[in-house]
Amino acid sequence: MSDQKRLFLVDAYALIFRGYYAFIKNPRINSKGEDTSAIMGFMNSLLDVIKRERPDHLAVCFDKGGSVDRVEMFEAYKANRDETPEGIKTAIPHICNILEAMHIPIMVKEGFEADDVIGTLSRQAEKEGYKTYMVTPDKDFAQLVTENIFMYRPVFGGGYETWGIPEVQKKFEVTDPMQVIDFLGMMGDASDNIPGLPGVGEKTAKKFLKAYGSMENLFANTHELKGKMKEKIEANKELGLLSKQLATIMLDVPVEFNAEDFEMSEPDIPKVTEIFQELEFRRLIDNFNKTFAPKTENTTNTTSTSTAVTSSTSTSLSTGSVEKSQSSSSSTSNAGAGQFSLFGGGDANTTEPTSEFTRKTAETTSHFYQSIASGMATKLFVKNLMNQTSVCFDTETTGLNPLTAELVGIAFSWETGKGFYVPFPEDKNEAQELMEVFRPFFESESIEKIGQNLKYDIKVLAKYNITVKGKLFDTMLAHYLINADMRHNMDVLAETYLNYTPISITELIGKKGKNQLSMREVPLEKQTEYAVEDADITLQLKEHFEKELGEANTQKLFDEIEIPLLRVLVAMELEGINLDIDFLNSLAEALNNDIQSLEKSIYEAAGEEFNIASPKQLGIVLFEKMKLVDKPKKTKTGQYKTGEDILSALAKDHDIIQQILDYRGLTKLKSTYVDALPLQVEDSTGRVHTDYMQTVAATGRLSSNNPNLQNIPIRTERGRQVRKAFVPRSEDYTLLAADYSQIELRIIAALSEEETMIEAFKNGEDIHASTASKVFGVPIEEVTREQRSNAKTVNFGIIYGVSAFGLSNQTDLSRGEAKELIDTYYDTYPKLKAYMSKQVDFARDHGYVSTVLGRRRYLKDINSRNAVVRGAAERNAVNAPIQGSAADIIKIAMINIFNKLEAGNYKSKMLLQVHDELVFDIYKPELQELTTLIKTEMEGAFKLEVPLDVEVDTGLNWLEAH
Repeated sequence: MSDQKRLFLVDAYALIFRGYYAFIKNPRINSKGEDTSAIMGFMNSLLDVIKRERPDHLAVCFDKGGSVDRVEMFEAYKANRDETPEGIKTAIPHICNILEAMHIPIMVKEGFEADDVIGTLSRQAEKEGYKTYMVTPDKDFAQLVTENIFMYRPVFGGGYETWGIPEVQKKFEVTDPMQVIDFLGMMGDASDNIPGLPGVGEKTAKKFLKAYGSMENLFANTHELKGKMKEKIEANKELGLLSKQLATIMLDVPVEFNAEDFEMSEPDIPKVTEIFQELEFRRLIDNFNKTFAPKTENTTNTTSTSTAVTSSTSTSLSTGSVEKSQSSSSSTSNAGAGQFSLFGGGDANTTEPTSEFTRKTAETTSHFYQSIASGMATKLFVKNLMNQTSVCFDTETTGLNPLTAELVGIAFSWETGKGFYVPFPEDKNEAQELMEVFRPFFESESIEKIGQNLKYDIKVLAKYNITVKGKLFDTMLAHYLINADMRHNMDVLAETYLNYTPISITELIGKKGKNQLSMREVPLEKQTEYAVEDADITLQLKEHFEKELGEANTQKLFDEIEIPLLRVLVAMELEGINLDIDFLNSLAEALNNDIQSLEKSIYEAAGEEFNIASPKQLGIVLFEKMKLVDKPKKTKTGQYKTGEDILSALAKDHDIIQQILDYRGLTKLKSTYVDALPLQVEDSTGRVHTDYMQTVAATGRLSSNNPNLQNIPIRTERGRQVRKAFVPRSEDYTLLAADYSQIELRIIAALSEEETMIEAFKNGEDIHASTASKVFGVPIEEVTREQRSNAKTVNFGIIYGVSAFGLSNQTDLSRGEAKELIDTYYDTYPKLKAYMSKQVDFARDHGYVSTVLGRRRYLKDINSRNAVVRGAAERNAVNAPIQGSAADIIKIAMINIFNKLEAGNYKSKMLLQVHDELVFDIYKPELQELTTLIKTEMEGAFKLEVPLDVEVDTGLNWLEAH
């Protein structure tokens, strides 16, 4: 009947897990370091359902304590499930608080699963004449579908699909939805650890149901089966019936459907917005308000887009300027009527109550953004610009590659809510002429320049022979020091700290594809709005971050390390490095031969040909056909796990595993570097220009991209050969590589004040041989190669919290021998262990650890109740100060060396930084002098109790120099 009321029952954990993993590659971390992915994902789904369906009645159903009855039936039920991620555990209280504030009932019964609660309620509601929609992606619910009970399933890519009886019949190839129970019982369920019938998968289960209709009828007719299948079915009747029972959703949970309790009612909007504000859910606040609040639009927008400029005397200097102001306009629309009006129609003339939590945009915020006319207006604007002490600027270009992009315009702002845009002509000569007008500003030492990702803007301006001088403030770098684990792009920062949503670039140029516009094709009015908004917002962020840098005691790190390093990286990236493409082509041929040889060996060992690159096919060959492991691990989808961690543990026992790992390594090397590097040579320079990123690694290390030159394998012969492709600029130059020797071990020795280790370094001993001598109790001259190797593994492993299990996997030691070695190591270096414990304790008390220069690494999971999650944070508490201090020290060295090269007007250039190594293109007549300079500056970059040691070498390519 048309007026039949509808009840929506939400499977809470199914949507929470789904929401959490939707953000797994890009978790939502707020400024407090909290992972809010699960909360955001769940709330997005819930609000989506409410907006789409406007249910009369709604409840959210949770599990509590698992299914007592099923565990009693089968102790291993759900026993193989992974530990619930910490991000989900911490999300549940927040979600419950939000639901309570929204006045949405939470249905839960200890000892029962949400499936059973939903099943029971749906049947009760059906008897009272309701249509029930079970909101869940879980296929098990299909057994509950009737004429009045439906599944409401979120689908990949967005949206929902409704499963009624016809959809279930088609999906499972059954005549009655109740047969889904037999289907699940027959094939089992790996995620719930329901065993099912051995040898019966999806296709076989459907075949049996077509033939026999139920599991019981199958068992009554096993005489019709043949061979091993008959044997398996007959031998496992009890297992099958148990599996069917486990798969059956209970319909008698002691819960009650009281229609009044489930009615949708108006939420406590201030309370919900307060919770969202605390969690920093800016967009979700907007979404929530649109979903629940009847409203009309009545906004004030003062926008001025013109060809005018205001001089210091506020005189308009342009002619024919067009000013647009919407400050007096007000429009009302009946947004309260229609699908967003859940709690009453609302009067078309009723104004929505203003909420302080509603996010601001350009449309709702008063601002004055103005474009500058050419000629006299531009000159007067520059005159005004030169009177400022601090200015934010932002370039708009034709592309993302600063080496090829051309200027479309530059935006300037020095006062909140105000800014100016200077469009640049397409003709290169005219653009250069205009740039000359702005040269005094950019090269002024007295005017501070502010920007977001200034490295890009400075590289663009370098194409126009402009050097940006004076003090710099980069909001992206500032925020990185404030909260390294958050994202640092401007949109996120604006929403998080300013409660403001900037104009999206896709609004101007469209999404990727052939129809995407160039910025030059965007009308000037829109260019102005977009570009000046960026400068205005960045200026506001700077004012916010300046205070936070001081509060976190990282202002000095910002001023003396990250900002000066920005200029160093600009020079390195613009310089690029020369590449021997002919050598790479020959290496590609050699790699092809190696790969083909490995393929042949793998096929011979496996006894068949298969796609080695397919994890599914590989798993079947290794674990079903060859049976290399008794109980191989599987993914949640039931596929065998064949990741590197799994295979590496098996490599020393099975030749085929090592061959597969070698195959993977070579194919990746070829595709990632040997084939890709020639394509990344810049046409305009003939060199490769990597992009160094300061804000990616939370430890403070630089990362390299397009191409990534920091991950070229060096442990294999073929990997090392890739470095031979990097060569000097000409015969007049040679490559020089300077590498810190064991810097992380030296740092941990100094910070822990471990005298035994400090003395070994001071005496110039081989630290690994010295450690082996002490740990194994033999004179240093009698240390064997194997003993030194094991000591080396422990030395470096300690920094990363190596366990006995991990050490045994990396060496030929048994787990017992590995444990004994680690225990002896700590006995030998007691202060080292005490230091590690002290670091963990400090992190527990303060929530962070610091490098020697005060760079902080926040550890939000350090007090987690999950031992695995907490253990990872504890390892970071030890490792982050060590790795981060090493990163800080080489940054200091880079800055000092760069300044010396600039001051001395040397022809030699610094080209690359690869963690603890610097690579230079050295003009041969300067070699002797600069070898001394580089070594001196690197070793003297920071004073520790342990001396820093730098190894320097030269060569005709990077490999020779390394």
